Amino acid sequence: MTDIPTLETGRLILRPHRRDDFDAHFELWRDEDVVRFISGVPSTREQSWARLLRIAGMWHYMGFGFFAIEEKESSRFIGEAGFLEAKRDMQPSIEGTMEVGWALMPSVHGKGYATEALKAIISWGEAQFPARPMTCIISPDNISSLKVAEKLGFKEMARADYNGPIIQFSR
Repeated sequence: MTDIPTLETGRLILRPHRRDDFDAHFELWRDEDVVRFISGVPSTREQSWARLLRIAGMWHYMGFGFFAIEEKESSRFIGEAGFLEAKRDMQPSIEGTMEVGWALMPSVHGKGYATEALKAIISWGEAQFPARPMTCIISPDNISSLKVAEKLGFKEMARADYNGPIIQFSR
């Protein structure tokens, strides 16, 4: 098992998920505003549990994964961000890249937390896996996430259909 690091920013703690994060994790993934541009369908409790287990498995098999995002001031779980290798069936393929993803509770949207967290996570990823390219996929309607990707230096590389239209980005 890979040791999952804890990273800190000015306002956030990026840490391994814990079992007691499950209720907040479930609240995140059942929120219609959160999933609107990701799947469009709120997750069930069972699906959220499987997602949480996938996070642990990603760290185990890939040496990278998602971090729980905790707000320092309140000690609340406010979302998650990190890397995955999803083996997505889409063209062009992004297999073999570190796919960057993020989701935050609507109550903290617009505070710059996603950008702050992802800067730290990407810096860690570049240090640990310097030769591995990074990608992300975003719905063309998700203006907020498109702005975050731009701030992080991602550039559009293609458009595809993956459960609806998406834009593929590389860094």
